[in-house]
Amino acid sequence: MKKFLLIIALAVTAFSCQDEGREDLMNQPETEKVPDSIQTLTGEFIYAGEAAILRGSDFVYGVTIDSMSKVLAEQVQPFQKEEFDMVAVKVKGKIVTNSRQDGWDENIEIREILEILETEKAAEQQEE
Repeated sequence: MKKFLLIIALAVTAFSCQDEGREDLMNQPETEKVPDSIQTLTGEFIYAGEAAILRGSDFVYGVTIDSMSKVLAEQVQPFQKEEFDMVAVKVKGKIVTNSRQDGWDENIEIREILEILETEKAAEQQEE
């Protein structure tokens, strides 16, 4: 009987030591997930002079004027009936804080032009 109690005591001691190691592993802080800085956004785009805006259903961003925004401005031009018409587009871009004091709090740097969504307007203009 003493041997049996000794074996049980050793088994309990051995199993209790393993739980402490598991608790240390379980209590480690979770790594913070960083959201992807390149986002796909769908909204209406307008380029006028030295300013551009991308407006969606729940956001408005100023657009950083660079080569990509100028390319997008050229691509949407055939879809505009008037100079200040907004054209629906789908782009990938990085949202950054606006370093200038005027305008919007956040700007978008367009990284990729995915598509221009105003296809029926282009079809109408080509038929004329």
